[in-house]
Amino acid sequence: MSDSTREPSAPVRMHHPSPLAAEVVRAEGELSPLVSHLSSSAAAAATSEPSTSSRHSIEAERSYAAVQRSEAQEDADELRNFRMLALERQRATGGFAGGGAQAGSLQAAGGAFEPFVGSRVGSPIPDKNGLGWPGKGTLARLNATPDEREAREKKLADAVKVLLECIGEDPERDGLIKTPERYAKALLWMTKGYEERLPDVIGNAIFAEDHEEMVIVRDIDIFSLCEHHMVPFAGKVSIGYIPNRFVLGLSKLARIAETFSRRLQVQERLTKQIATAIDEAIRPMGVAVVIEATHQCMTMRGVQKPGAATITSSMLGAFRRSDKTRAEFMSLIRSSQR
Repeated sequence: MSDSTREPSAPVRMHHPSPLAAEVVRAEGELSPLVSHLSSSAAAAATSEPSTSSRHSIEAERSYAAVQRSEAQEDADELRNFRMLALERQRATGGFAGGGAQAGSLQAAGGAFEPFVGSRVGSPIPDKNGLGWPGKGTLARLNATPDEREAREKKLADAVKVLLECIGEDPERDGLIKTPERYAKALLWMTKGYEERLPDVIGNAIFAEDHEEMVIVRDIDIFSLCEHHMVPFAGKVSIGYIPNRFVLGLSKLARIAETFSRRLQVQERLTKQIATAIDEAIRPMGVAVVIEATHQCMTMRGVQKPGAATITSSMLGAFRRSDKTRAEFMSLIRSSQR
């Protein structure tokens, strides 16, 4: 084959140094202007002061952390003082809560106390008679003799007869002749929470336990009477607390809710009373109470909106201060709801 017919060979690629490389690599031991610029920029970034906004953010975080530590220390000091005061008062009165082995375990825990001993000054729970938020005639009802109770029922039954007459009924007809007595007894039972002493409701159901995680009893049925119209409202209450070396018998949470619901109530006050009673009884690190109820004064009269639910909450201690703790409680009481 002749040279004229031979295929042309592939072009040879020649390497030409990049202008950038020429800037970076110069004579040995000499830094190029580009390297010098990069090095000086890095050094300046390492030694420069944070921006004003960064400084403010850091200061805010430090301030918040200091406040949190201060509040935690105040809570710890308050609880320690409470236990010491309760211990001194019980020694002065000659005994510990529960007696026997339970008293020994409570005393060993360093804070033996009976319910509500050492409550805050001015607290309405309980008063000197062991009653929480007593009404004007509560003490008379609590201490009534059998004859006085009978007279109270008769007076109430006579009032019901007047009520029946006022709505146009005949109290003497067969269907109503016993209604005044029945209603008098029923109303006294539906408001029996007025004459229940909170220390008696809780009794000795306070136990020393090294447990500092959340305790929740949810979906407790409650029934009460609206004080504005004296018609029922009913719903469910969920109660949670974080123990501080002492736990409360689970059934007592339901009993406390029952005590305050068996009165003439508004839902907002009922929620707060349940939370405050638990807080005063055992001084936990926090208490949370949520009530969801349906009010007959909204469904059978007035705006007549069946199915409308009212939700109220009361958060104390850690549940009020910590968004995460409150969110955990709300998540747990809403999980797997039927």
